[in-house]
Amino acid sequence: MNEQSKQEPGSEIEAESDRSSMKSALIWIGIAGFGLAVTAVAARVLFLRRQSDPTGQRIQALIDEANSLLKTLDDQRNSA
Repeated sequence: MNEQSKQEPGSEIEAESDRSSMKSALIWIGIAGFGLAVTAVAARVLFLRRQSDPTGQRIQALIDEANSLLKTLDDQRNSA
């Protein structure tokens, strides 16, 4: 006797239904995970875009000024 003849008539349909339910659940879990990842990335980008603090702005201004002075010094050295 083969295995199929030992099973009840409705068990194949139930097994297929269980597999279908499992696939559906995994798809929805994947969609939810993807949505969560997109939300996390968006939140991170928004938080990083916040205005920098005054100290950071002052540091950037000093760096820009130093770069400008270095360029002027380099131009004077090349022209001499």
